[in-house]
Amino acid sequence: MNTTRQDTVQDESIAFEMIEVVEVSHAESCAAMDMERVVCDRDPATLGGSGCLAMLSPDQRIVITIDGPAGTGKSSVARALAKQLGLDFLDTGAMYRAAAAICIDHGIDINDHAAVVARTAAADLHFDWTRDPPTILAHGVPIDHRIRQKDVTEVVSPLASIKELREHMVRKQRLIGQQHPRLVTEGRDQGSVVFPDAVVKFYLDASADVRARRRAEQMVAMGSAADLGAITAEILERDRSDSSRADGPLMCPGNAICVDTSDMQFQQVVDTLHRHVLAVVG
Repeated sequence: MNTTRQDTVQDESIAFEMIEVVEVSHAESCAAMDMERVVCDRDPATLGGSGCLAMLSPDQRIVITIDGPAGTGKSSVARALAKQLGLDFLDTGAMYRAAAAICIDHGIDINDHAAVVARTAAADLHFDWTRDPPTILAHGVPIDHRIRQKDVTEVVSPLASIKELREHMVRKQRLIGQQHPRLVTEGRDQGSVVFPDAVVKFYLDASADVRARRRAEQMVAMGSAADLGAITAEILERDRSDSSRADGPLMCPGNAICVDTSDMQFQQVVDTLHRHVLAVVG
């Protein structure tokens, strides 16, 4: 990997650590690529080939979902995959984080479900699709700078379990899917609830230790202190909460392509998903 390539990977994926690069033979490289992926309900032999989604009819609906637990790099991977395929990118996690930020900043008790939904609806959450990545707006004002802060992270999971709020968000996400029919969307329930008929569904996973380390590195890079043990505990609790909630629980859709990113570099993940998409629709 040359220096320019490393810079590109690091710029697009702060959540993924760079690992040592070693020289391998072509045969070893092919074998490693075969070992990268864990595929559910798909035949790995169908992977490969070439093509470009830009060659498809521009009015063809193509929705690709990426689900998975916190810290697997869904957002950065989805954004890069969308750019590589020439599709729009939807970060649904940003919508729930925005709702959490709105409630905190307006003093709304997250246990008051009616107030949470009312305040979120009044904020008219939507995206500025002229930006890359799309900027989320509340009351017409960008709030991307707010939604990744610690107080938001602490309450987003219980807030996202509110049935009425999820119903509101699902309606908005499906509307976005109608307005942007060529879409890569990521979250916890995209392939299972929001877009069950998506052309291709992915489920990204990684060990809790790896996800915690990635999060810690991201925090340090942003100038914040990071307690690896505390972050690991938070991730495990988030997994438990997301998987056990009654509405839109975190789950791997039955026909999803499952990819464990624990030992993969960022671009490997993107390229693996890209190959799967082309195998299905390319």
